Amino acid sequence: MAITFDKALGIHQHALEARVKRAEVLANNMANADTPGFKARDMDFQAMMQKAQDSMSGFGMEKTHEGHMDTSAGAGDSDLMYRLPNQPSVDGNTVDAQAEQTRFMRNAMDYQASFQFLNSKFTGLTKAIKGE
Repeated sequence: MAITFDKALGIHQHALEARVKRAEVLANNMANADTPGFKARDMDFQAMMQKAQDSMSGFGMEKTHEGHMDTSAGAGDSDLMYRLPNQPSVDGNTVDAQAEQTRFMRNAMDYQASFQFLNSKFTGLTKAIKGE
């Protein structure tokens, strides 16, 4: 029986990809902290992981007709949500710079943890291939 990367790495490769996409969204929020009318956005990481899990299990939904909605696990604009501000500014901007920086740093730490986990998986696979 052949081992695929999906089986060997599990959900962790998808977690790493989701962390990269979330970092881009959070960085965009921080870059637009002073843009009048800008609405802060974020991604639902748990929902993205659930989509990835469903697609890996083979029990996810499939698009069988061109009129059906696309439910693929890719992170498009449908995965982006608007953040509900605690206190929006007078100019309509909903970015809380300190909160965004905190989210960005937490996401970076989670990215590093996922990366280290994948690195240890690859190290283990390499040792298995070499017979160590």
